[in-house]
Amino acid sequence: MTVKTTPRRRFRLNASTAIVGIAGGMMLLLVLMAVFADVITPYDPLRQNLIKALQGPSAAHWLGTDDLGRDVLSRLIYGCRIAVIAAFEATTIAVILGVPLGLFIGYRGGWWDWITMRIVEAIVSIPGIMVAIVIIALLGAGLHRAMIALGILFSTSFLRLARGVVLAEREEVYVRSARVIGTPDRRILLRHIFPNIAPPLIVQITLTVGAVLLSEAGLSFIGLGVQPPQASWGTMLNTAANYMDLAFFLAIPPGIAIIVTVLSVNLLGDVLRDSIGRGIAIAGRGDTAKPTVRATAKDDPLPPPTTDEVLRVENLSVAVRQPDETEIPVITNLSLAIRKGETLGLVGESGSGKTLTGLAILNLMGPMLRRTSGLIRLNGQDISAFDQRGMETVRGNEVAMVFQDPTTSLNPAFTVGSQIAEVLRTKTGMTKAQAWERTVELIDRVGIPRPRERAQAYPHELSGGMAQRIAIARALSCNPSLLIADEPTTALDVTVQQEVLDLFRDLQDEFGMAILFVTHDLAVAADICDRISVMYAGEMVEMAEVGALFANPRHPYTRGLLRAMPHASDRNPPLPTIRGSVPRPGMWPEGCRFSNRCDLATAACHRPIPLTGAKRTVRCIRADEMEAAS
Repeated sequence: MTVKTTPRRRFRLNASTAIVGIAGGMMLLLVLMAVFADVITPYDPLRQNLIKALQGPSAAHWLGTDDLGRDVLSRLIYGCRIAVIAAFEATTIAVILGVPLGLFIGYRGGWWDWITMRIVEAIVSIPGIMVAIVIIALLGAGLHRAMIALGILFSTSFLRLARGVVLAEREEVYVRSARVIGTPDRRILLRHIFPNIAPPLIVQITLTVGAVLLSEAGLSFIGLGVQPPQASWGTMLNTAANYMDLAFFLAIPPGIAIIVTVLSVNLLGDVLRDSIGRGIAIAGRGDTAKPTVRATAKDDPLPPPTTDEVLRVENLSVAVRQPDETEIPVITNLSLAIRKGETLGLVGESGSGKTLTGLAILNLMGPMLRRTSGLIRLNGQDISAFDQRGMETVRGNEVAMVFQDPTTSLNPAFTVGSQIAEVLRTKTGMTKAQAWERTVELIDRVGIPRPRERAQAYPHELSGGMAQRIAIARALSCNPSLLIADEPTTALDVTVQQEVLDLFRDLQDEFGMAILFVTHDLAVAADICDRISVMYAGEMVEMAEVGALFANPRHPYTRGLLRAMPHASDRNPPLPTIRGSVPRPGMWPEGCRFSNRCDLATAACHRPIPLTGAKRTVRCIRADEMEAAS
């Protein structure tokens, strides 16, 4: 059936679209009035008529007149021109000054970066309006001089934005590859790094426009911006302030204009912020197929829970919300259970949903992902209904996670010892001294020599194997009953990989914890796991004990994975492969999701197929034939 939105989400989508339409319409109206102010104003904004001073709204003057008898509506429309000019000038100056300088100092580093950032920190430590006043005092009053001052002031935001992106990107592999082939630094900055700053730059521009409009009105109000008798919203408010007792209505038109304009700009900025870089690709370029949700058969229930069961997941389903508010399932009806001291492996190709399963258990999914159904029990307690505060008491204490790359999971700004001690102090209430001593013990326990010295090191000062051991020590600091290991050995060489696997086994024997081990390497799974669950396209296709699975795979996908292992083939004939790739969420085939890649598929495979079995489960209508043929 076709993906549908719920009435509530449809209402949210319509409301969001309406808000964007209104905000965009207000901004278009502002620009049109600024461009055609000479044509649409009913009066000359500078024309005085003292006889009609301080009159209220009337047919002749829709918004009344000011203290000199000038038409308020005409001055308000001309104020739109001042607002557009001010926003354009100040924002352009801020971008031109901030972005190139931020790119340069972020890429070069060293003294350039240190000196510039100290100056920036000095500027941002002082209230912005004070900095602007000082600059205007040096340059002189007036609209253009005020906008130069605001441009210099707001350039610090763009500088820090550009610098932050460069610091994050300059050490990426693609940048190093460009350096290796001799690409000039300027081309690396413009061609490789600058595109990464474009999305946040657009958002920052919208936020700066709103801030400039407010600042211009404030400076004009105190006489440092637009000078009388020119019409601007700030000078109109200044006039209104002098006659509040006689004509309070003078403050209403410019006040509403400022509020509506700034609010419209900020709403558009929020929409850009929420839409840029979110969602998943459903269809490729030129692909007109509509995403569909396939009906799934009801799986056999898990066996009754045992007294030593640590984790129990029943019918877990996760969906990703698209910008149009449709929901695309990425995990469907996943059920598994892990006992104390047992290691369950999740294997499968990239995109099968292995890592997302672990994140869903911890409720650490991104903002566009949500659990649509399923029950999660940890040590007999239902944690699936916990809010974020409730999950904070579970994470670290009862369940912990070790991520794939320790160089990204450890904060480079702090020593590794302080990162472990922080967990101990937060979760257990230890004193600083107690937490530090326990940290040294944990580092020693995971096999790192000179633990007290290593605790003072930063992540970049450690090898990949040592950093992963630190990550394991941090995860085990509060003796969790469940450890989720997300491909913890992928980034390590073979020797270190085996040492880490041995460490997992030793720690499991010592603490008695259950382990959910995520990996795409079947050899690693065979080494450390007791049971293996094979995942494909967001669902489990087979689960069995390690020996049984390797000796007699009952699903074609499992058999294809085993045959594709390099050490399982003599390369004569060539190493077998599984044709095709894992289908994207929303593009799963009807019935068996592996059917479009399976050589044994029949017409019967295009209807929903349940996961059947008790001790050993499989999702295939030809499982018995495959078992008999092996």
